[in-house]
Amino acid sequence: MIAGSALTAPYRPLSDADAMRVHRAALDLLERVGMAAPTDRVRDVALAHGCSLGETGRLLYPRALIEDTLARAAGRFTVHGRDPRFDFEARNGTVNFCTGGAAVKMLDIDTRRYRPSTLRDIYDLARLCDMLENLQWFARPVVATDVADLFEFDANTLYACAAGTKKHIATSITLGGHVAKLLPMLDALAGGEGRFVRRPFCTVHATTVVSPMTFAKDSLDVACAAVDAGIPIHCQTGPQAGATAPAALAGTLAQGCAEALASVTIINLLKPGYPVVLGNWAFVSDLRTGAFSGGGGEQALLGAASGQMSAFYGLPGGMGAGMSDSKLPDNQAGFEKGLTMGLAALSGGGFVYESAGMLASLLGCSFEAMVIDDDMLSSIRRIARGIEVSDETLSVEVIAEAVNGPGHFLGTRQTLALMESEFVYPRHADRSSPEDWTDAGAKDIRDRAAVKAKEILATHRPILIEPETDARIRERFAIHLDPVRSEGAAP
Repeated sequence: MIAGSALTAPYRPLSDADAMRVHRAALDLLERVGMAAPTDRVRDVALAHGCSLGETGRLLYPRALIEDTLARAAGRFTVHGRDPRFDFEARNGTVNFCTGGAAVKMLDIDTRRYRPSTLRDIYDLARLCDMLENLQWFARPVVATDVADLFEFDANTLYACAAGTKKHIATSITLGGHVAKLLPMLDALAGGEGRFVRRPFCTVHATTVVSPMTFAKDSLDVACAAVDAGIPIHCQTGPQAGATAPAALAGTLAQGCAEALASVTIINLLKPGYPVVLGNWAFVSDLRTGAFSGGGGEQALLGAASGQMSAFYGLPGGMGAGMSDSKLPDNQAGFEKGLTMGLAALSGGGFVYESAGMLASLLGCSFEAMVIDDDMLSSIRRIARGIEVSDETLSVEVIAEAVNGPGHFLGTRQTLALMESEFVYPRHADRSSPEDWTDAGAKDIRDRAAVKAKEILATHRPILIEPETDARIRERFAIHLDPVRSEGAAP
């Protein structure tokens, strides 16, 4: 069963006073610098609600408009799966783990070499996610490099996600005009015309801003079209410290907040209270090369600070973590993912994306890494729960009984009652003795995770799209994957 949202024991990289200073700097940027390249629709709705155009045509936001938006934006909403068992609430103070990314390479589980990612990989990753209990929704981690036509690319990505899991799914869409064309597929998957908007099980990821402080036309069109269609949105930005944002981490954070607030404001002007995830992501450059770097301490700080700012705004927010620079699921990947995921999960900001499987600075993905990361997430979720302190858990009487009795706690009623709730037991991390480990074949965690991933991919082939629905979808869309004919049969 999928693990639900975890309440966080907050980690705060910023003091409350400094969080307010970041917010005020973001408001200054929106009021004085503004956003370049608004589309006609965005410009018109913004001007109608008090924005203005600067001398160079940049869209300037009055501070009062941002504050009004934060007051009426959706602070919580239900995230639906196609199966209600996977529903959960997005709200401030909880942490939710999601996949994500747009990798163009897969670390092949058999050859252990990188190759271009494919549509089949998206389907297989969705099937794997479907069986991993700590991942709450599936955002496609790789792109289908084998599908050239843009609309077929969007349609097949959506289909592959839905064919692999009934958890909430998410994907980007390349052009705004594609959104309405894809709505019939979403309705068909939901059970009929008009059914999707009742339980919207898919989110559109729209990178609405190209840093610094410039709207991205195509993605902005997609976000606006998603509002028209009733599809939840994750409006993302991704300023990169030292490249597309200041080298000062505080400056990158302020810019990211400004860019994210600019997009969330537009969505709420189109439809107040619309379900949107604040995507105030902040990234890091290796200043020696200018290349993106996802695994260092600076990224861990920025990820947590982004989450803290989402909590400050009272909105469900998205942040990136787990973005190892290592090319393999090795020690480097482990410490980089542990740093970034741990701090992000404790920030209280909402959704942690790229939570599982991502390698090579988001250029690569791995089945076995996804399994390992799910194991890691069970411990991170436990950390996020914190320690429950009560008269019962302080255990004074239990200690007294043990001291005056057997001298240990192994057989007490409390130990037996709490062993499955107070403690997390790894499924793939090894706790055996060196001798037992050697006798079992001396396999490392990557070996064990690969066995588990192959087992899931070989056996977990549920029919998640009914044959009649599948046939109707294929009549309307050029689907490249073969249908799953029966349980366990390969598509």
